Amino acid sequence: MKKYDVAVIGGGFAGTAAALAAARSGASVILIEKSNCLGGAAVNCLVNPFMGYSTEIDGKMQDLSEGIFKEIHQKLESHNAMRGESFLEEELKHILNEMVLEAKIDLIFHAYLFRVNKDGEKIKSVALASRSGEIEVEADYFIDASGDAQLAYLAGCPTVLGREPDHLCQPMTLCFRVGNVDVEKFFKSRSELNKAHAKSLAAGELMNPRENILVFKTPIKNVLHFNTTRVIKKDPTSPEAFTQAEIIAREQVYEIYDFIKKHADGMEDSFLMMTASEIGVRESRMIVGDYVLTEQDCLNCVKFDDAIAASNYDIDIHNPEGTGTSHHYFGAGEYYTIPYRSLIPKGAVNLLVAGRCISSDHGAQASYRIMPVVCCIGEAAGTAAGLAVKNNVPVRDVNVAQLQNTLKNNNAYIGV
Repeated sequence: MKKYDVAVIGGGFAGTAAALAAARSGASVILIEKSNCLGGAAVNCLVNPFMGYSTEIDGKMQDLSEGIFKEIHQKLESHNAMRGESFLEEELKHILNEMVLEAKIDLIFHAYLFRVNKDGEKIKSVALASRSGEIEVEADYFIDASGDAQLAYLAGCPTVLGREPDHLCQPMTLCFRVGNVDVEKFFKSRSELNKAHAKSLAAGELMNPRENILVFKTPIKNVLHFNTTRVIKKDPTSPEAFTQAEIIAREQVYEIYDFIKKHADGMEDSFLMMTASEIGVRESRMIVGDYVLTEQDCLNCVKFDDAIAASNYDIDIHNPEGTGTSHHYFGAGEYYTIPYRSLIPKGAVNLLVAGRCISSDHGAQASYRIMPVVCCIGEAAGTAAGLAVKNNVPVRDVNVAQLQNTLKNNNAYIGV
C-alpha cells in the first residue's frame, strides 16, 4: 500500500470532515472506517437530530457550526432529506460518499485499528484488521477521529476515562424507531404517558433508570425516533462491558416499547421497526493534550487565542449513576471556543485528535460532543494537518494564525 500524507482513523462527522479538509489542501489522504459507511454515530447509532448550534449575536442568528458541516447540511436539504434538524441517514451516507470520492480520498471500510507503530514520538504506521488479514498503513501525519481516542491510546499517549474521581462515563443509549404510528395522536397523549412512566419508575417497575421518555419526530411519515434507553456503569472501552451494554439496552428497548404501546395513544398498529446497529456512546476516553478544556472554560465563555471551533450546546450530563440529567443552557450570544491545543495529544509529534475525544474534562465534553461541533473540530484538524504537510513541521508548530485564516477563508466559524 502506498504511503500517504495524512491517514484518518474513523469516518464519522469528525473524521470525514478532517479527511475532506486535508485533501482539499492538497494532501494525499486515506480514510479508514470500521463499519460499512461514513457518518459515524449518525448512521451506526441512529443519533438524530442535530442538536443546537446557533445563537443570536447583534440581533442576528449566527450558526456556530459552519464550513464543511454547513456544506453537508445544505446537501441534505437539497436532497429533500431533512425535517427541521432531523435527517435521513441513507441520504447522509450517499452524500458523504460522494464528497469523499470527489476529493480523491482513498477509502477503506470494514477495517479495525489494532496496533500503532512508533519511532520515538513519531507515528510511522498503523495496523488494521481486514477481510484479508493485517493491513499496514504508513503516513506522515495521523488524525484520530475514532471517538474513543483509540489511535492515541494505542500509541501510548496519555488518556483519561470519564469523570473524576470515579472514571464513570455518561450512559450509553441504543436508539430505536417505531413505525406505523399515528404521530399526532401520540403527542397529544404524551403528558399522560409521562405521568404513567413517572409512576412506574418510582415504583421500581422499570429496569431503565432514565427519568423520562425522549422521543423525536422524523422525516418519515408515521415513524417515531426514541433516544431513551440508558445503560449505566459500563466501560465503553471494555469489550466485555460494551457487549453487556448492548444486551441490556436491547432488553430496555423491548421494555419501553411495550410500555408506550400500553400507555400512549396512536400506537395500536405500531411495530418495533429497528434498533441502531451499535449502541451510542456519549463519553469514553479523552486525550491529555497540550490544553485541557474545562467545564469552567465553557461556563466562562472563554474565547481562546488559538480557537478553531465554537459551541453553545448546553452542558448536558446524563447521570452516569442512574436517573437524572443536568443541564446548563447558554444565553443568547453566549458561546465558548475550542483551542487548537486541545487537539494535540502529549506523546506524539505527528498526531491530531478530532471529535468527542479531544483533551477536556467531563463537563466540557458534555457540551462539545454533538455532531455539528465535532464536524468543525474535524475540519480544523484536517486543515492543520494539511498545513503541517505543506510546511513539513510537527503539528505543534503549525502556524495558528495561518490555520485560523484558512478556516475562515473556507467559511468556517471559529468564534474569534
